[in-house]
Amino acid sequence: MKNPPLLSVKELSVSFGNKKGFKEVLHRISFEVFKNEIVGIVGESGSGKSVTSLAIMGLLPKKQSVLSGTISFEEKNLLKTSERDFRKIRGSEIAMIFQEPMSALNPSLKCGYQVSEILQLHLNMNSSEAKKETISLFKKVKLPRPDEIFNSYPHQISGGQMQRVMIAMAIACKPKLLIADEPTTALDVTVQKEIISLLKSIQQETKMAMLFISHDLSLVSEIADSVVVMYKGNIVENATTTEIFKTPKAEYTKALLASRPALNVRLAKLPTIASISDESFKAREVKPVERAKRHKNIYTQKPILEVDNLEKYYFSNVGLFARKEIVKAVDNVSFAVFEGETLGLVGESGCGKSTLGKTILQLEKATSGNIKYRGKELTKLSTTEIRNLRKEIQIIFQDPYSSLNPRIMIGQALMEPMEVHHLGNSKKERKKRVLSLLDRVGLDESYFYRYPHELSGGQRQRVGIARTIVVEPKLVICDESVSALDISVQAQVLNLLNELKNDFGFTYIFISHDLAVVKYMSDQLLVMNKGKIEELGDADEIYENPQTEYTKRLIAAIPKGI
Repeated sequence: MKNPPLLSVKELSVSFGNKKGFKEVLHRISFEVFKNEIVGIVGESGSGKSVTSLAIMGLLPKKQSVLSGTISFEEKNLLKTSERDFRKIRGSEIAMIFQEPMSALNPSLKCGYQVSEILQLHLNMNSSEAKKETISLFKKVKLPRPDEIFNSYPHQISGGQMQRVMIAMAIACKPKLLIADEPTTALDVTVQKEIISLLKSIQQETKMAMLFISHDLSLVSEIADSVVVMYKGNIVENATTTEIFKTPKAEYTKALLASRPALNVRLAKLPTIASISDESFKAREVKPVERAKRHKNIYTQKPILEVDNLEKYYFSNVGLFARKEIVKAVDNVSFAVFEGETLGLVGESGCGKSTLGKTILQLEKATSGNIKYRGKELTKLSTTEIRNLRKEIQIIFQDPYSSLNPRIMIGQALMEPMEVHHLGNSKKERKKRVLSLLDRVGLDESYFYRYPHELSGGQRQRVGIARTIVVEPKLVICDESVSALDISVQAQVLNLLNELKNDFGFTYIFISHDLAVVKYMSDQLLVMNKGKIEELGDADEIYENPQTEYTKRLIAAIPKGI
């Protein structure tokens, strides 16, 4: 006889609202998690993944949410459990790792204290016992210098280290069920792989059950035994990981799997959820002979950008007597970018990618070296000359929300750079141009009158792209511009960037820590490590035959799927 499930969710519905009315966002979903099992939940933003996890944890706002159905943990209905009893379960028997550790950790408390507090609260340890156990947990999650990190504040450690502190906190009381909600989003592929391996090893050692939530099916395949696929508050497919990957039944699942750039083939256009249901869409492979012909046209002309022996150093004060330490963010870097080319720039956080991009844009001043744009030395230009050049060299930022003014409508935000650079003869002409561009990036004219907070992440990124191209640039730097997007939205944005490149003749420097995405987008690939160039050459050739151990490690860390 099969053992009963540790967690059983049956006919669960969730509605959010207020006195004016409620809207259902989760529609009678059902699934089970057994002891010593890892269940993956996948789907796009808004599919209901996180709402499901918060409902299980009893963390949904009581007055703004209505729940129906059952959530049974060890055959006890959590929806009918008092808050007092729930507090005894939460953290000790059911624990959770949140998506963003910086917002989940208290910035005013040291990392060690935040873990020790849980041990003292749930296991009645004294401060000395709790400290000893916390350091032991830090060692278990493979944190370097555990004693030092015990006394560090969250902002003093890296993102990967913060996530390990969160994992230590979650497993401190040896929970029976661990919920990991997007625990590796925006982490480097190498750190991501380390976190996945760590979670799996801890699960195997403790035999706890795990609910692993992500929008990335390939990532889930590396850890989960079975997968629940969600879409718009519904479960569209629930099967073993092998079945989901080998024989997916739902069209949505097929679209999620197809949207991720393939490593073994270069497609002219990535499939999306819309294109999967379009019978006329056929994925076309870009043959090597086609790439060779294109490259012949690109690389027979003069470079549009030449970077020669570029260095950017920072100085930080270290220790009681303020000893100055040099941080070589960009260390003797040289390369050229040709008109019509996409140069991919890849490496882990801290490798110098973004600093290099900002230095090219003259948002950061170079310590030494040369940057020539169309033969003009950028490092010697005046402030006025640089401002005039901004029209030709633009950037698409990683987080479009923080780069948009929340107090002005989208239309005004797009018209503003046109006014600064004296483009368009009248307000009417500028508005016409903006409406045309909104349509070009897949947004109707109603978005002209919306504010940034009224848009989804993918829509805001499209606005960011429209704002970049409204001034008709020649060179565009894309700085982690798709790293925080869902896989299917990411595919739409990548397709859009390539279409705009072909239509407007853009040249891209495409910066990312995701080598799979960079390989798909790029003609040439530049791999950076600790401020230096590790490898530079044809993107496909570097992937097929990497020369350095660092590049090999980056490629090995890419989630491959089954």
